[in-house]
Amino acid sequence: METPVSEATDTTTTAVRSRKAQKKAQKGSEESATVNEQRSPSMETAVNERHHKLKSDEPEKRSPAEAISERNGAFEEVDDRFSISIRLQFNAATVGLFLLSFLTRFYRITHPRGVVFDEIHFGKFVSLYLKNTFYFDQHPPLGKLMIAGAAGAVGYSGSFEFPKIGSEYDASVPILALRFVPALCGSLLAPIVYSILRQVKLGQGVSILGGLLIILDNALLTHSRFILMESMLLFFAALGILTVLKFLQAHPFSARWWTLGTIASASLTAAVCVKFVGFYSYLLAMYIIGRHVWMELPDRRRSNASILLKVITKSLLILGVSLAVYIGCFYLHFATLYKAGPHDNVMTSAFQASLEGGLASITKGQPLRVQHGSQITLKHTHGRVCWLHSHTHVYPIKYKDGRGSSHQQQVTCYGFKDVNNWWIVKRPNKDSLMVDDEPDYIEHGDVIQLVHGVTSRALNSHDVASPMSPLCQEVSCYIDYNISMPANLLWRVELLNGKESKNKWHAITSQVRLVHVNTTAALKYTGEQLPDWGYNQFEVAADRRQQTIDTIWNVEEHRYTQHKDKKDVLNKLLATEMIPTEPTKLSFWNKFSELQLKMLLHADKLESHMYSSEPHEWPLMDKGIAYWIDGDSNAQVHLLGNLVIWYSATMAIVLYVAFLVFYLIRRRREIYDLEPVEWDQFRLGGEIFLAGYLIHYLPYFFMERTLFLYNYLPALLFKVMLLCFVVDHCQLALRKFVKQSTLVIGIFRAIVVAWFSGVLYFFQRYSVLCYGTTALSADDVLDLRLKDTWDLIVHKP
Repeated sequence: METPVSEATDTTTTAVRSRKAQKKAQKGSEESATVNEQRSPSMETAVNERHHKLKSDEPEKRSPAEAISERNGAFEEVDDRFSISIRLQFNAATVGLFLLSFLTRFYRITHPRGVVFDEIHFGKFVSLYLKNTFYFDQHPPLGKLMIAGAAGAVGYSGSFEFPKIGSEYDASVPILALRFVPALCGSLLAPIVYSILRQVKLGQGVSILGGLLIILDNALLTHSRFILMESMLLFFAALGILTVLKFLQAHPFSARWWTLGTIASASLTAAVCVKFVGFYSYLLAMYIIGRHVWMELPDRRRSNASILLKVITKSLLILGVSLAVYIGCFYLHFATLYKAGPHDNVMTSAFQASLEGGLASITKGQPLRVQHGSQITLKHTHGRVCWLHSHTHVYPIKYKDGRGSSHQQQVTCYGFKDVNNWWIVKRPNKDSLMVDDEPDYIEHGDVIQLVHGVTSRALNSHDVASPMSPLCQEVSCYIDYNISMPANLLWRVELLNGKESKNKWHAITSQVRLVHVNTTAALKYTGEQLPDWGYNQFEVAADRRQQTIDTIWNVEEHRYTQHKDKKDVLNKLLATEMIPTEPTKLSFWNKFSELQLKMLLHADKLESHMYSSEPHEWPLMDKGIAYWIDGDSNAQVHLLGNLVIWYSATMAIVLYVAFLVFYLIRRRREIYDLEPVEWDQFRLGGEIFLAGYLIHYLPYFFMERTLFLYNYLPALLFKVMLLCFVVDHCQLALRKFVKQSTLVIGIFRAIVVAWFSGVLYFFQRYSVLCYGTTALSADDVLDLRLKDTWDLIVHKP
């Protein structure tokens, strides 16, 4: 028999009661004790009998807390002031689903013994964690941290470089440890889906079917077996939704309520910490909680104060736990990655200088404060890494579109360190470029000139259209051609974080905006790449729209000019050596806020890829992804879902919407086909599963970046659960509305069995593309190609 409690695996129930609660429930406690002494396979009947007895004995005096206690079967006598009762329940269905899923995910998991698809990226990140070397990724770090923890636990040092897809792992790489966490999360997904379906009151058979469909989907299987993030994302998202549903059924402010709320918030935030798209699951959970609050509002037995207190407490609990998990994840990230690495140039100069052996090797002995006579390099602070640059070449007289230029010396943004990146800060009223005996420091609001160190020409802007961004002004280094184009060389210094330096311009840390005095336009990196005449460097212009992040710069390298002769200045620039030094300090909060901004700015751009696909191609699985191919045969790993599941789940969406429209029209005519409880359950399933599908699917239509089939997997999870919900509702509809329903339901179940046989057949046939262990001939590969758009690889006869 089923237990009367929800069928989640390893459910831990904690009940804390005071003496006051015991006194209120004195009548029920004696009967409850009797039931607890007689726990047996007929437990569910006994609990129901007790429930009816209590209802008839005290119809008006039962509190909600007592009702919850009775329903959970946890109503016991205690001698202490507080008691804690802990029960572990193992449901055979969840255990069976986990074991079956575990076997499919871990079967020959060390094969292939080479880099598979995006393991090339995530494997590198894991290795950098183990070497404490900073890296940059556009997604949060939790998934990589978990894999690195498992690999580090078995002694892996991060020595393998993951050079390319297909590269063979050497003997030092613990393949099982690296792939263990994704495979374990993939194994836990099926029992969690089963528990979610049971939580929304589906039958056990249909709920088991849902778990089996998760196990038998080839795409979910494939993605769980490698160093990839989606299985962890799905695990935390599904666990979060499950615990949210349980949280809403728990008695408010009980130990169980606090525990489930904390687990739900932590799980949903962990999904966000694996990939930002986990926010869609978080959004769904907030919708479910908001819906629950809305449904409680008509209950006049609850006072306004109690409802408000509950809402505020929920909000504070969810927000507090979410912030703690998210910030804690990045705290661990920064604590682990304290050495400079190949990706740190994405960050600001201040961030780089805080890492061991990074920018500190350049900045030893640098003076802090910028003054008249300072030699500086100006780095673009946010977005692409490049430095303000000039050279002797000039803008062409005319551009391809027929517009004319000033023919002045080019100013660009160059992505490499170069002697032509150096500029000298000059007061407009001084002729000398050297520092004075008395320091003349530059502060917020001061007007300066910037003189190019090598060519000695000053930074200029004027009312001439920029070459690639005609709405902006051209920026140049001024050349006097003896024509009626005067020099406009004055720039006002605006410090954006001046409070930190008391409005003094500091190297490394000060973020500065340079505003052209004559036109009020700000010096800006536009992001446009110049043609061959500009050596494919990036355009710098002046924009009157000052308040953008592309107008922010900072001084990276800095020293004082102390040589009168121009040649000596040039030799000084060319001969400077970089000496290592200790890292500077940057607070965790500064690092945290900067990294959040960088992750948003460095999102994937729209690029072509032979295995990329569009959202409209996903529901019917028009295109897969080649993950790996054996060099000696056509054995390969290719991401394809179970076609039977994907197509039937897509049909289930249409069928659910058809049911919904039908019922709504009938109800508008005041014909109520479903009982109130049945109608509420039908709506709940749609509002969780259909809403979950749409929330995880529709946003991709508005994303301008490269997309792949695996981006559809979170939406697929909810689509599969909706499929199970529709199957269950079809049985209900047949039972209620069809004469001779027993025969019809028998036929329906026979159809379901036949359909499930198709699921098994497809899974078995295409499992060769999940494991990559079977050598295939060219004919075998072509036989597997059901659609012309499936790019299965044939490279051997």
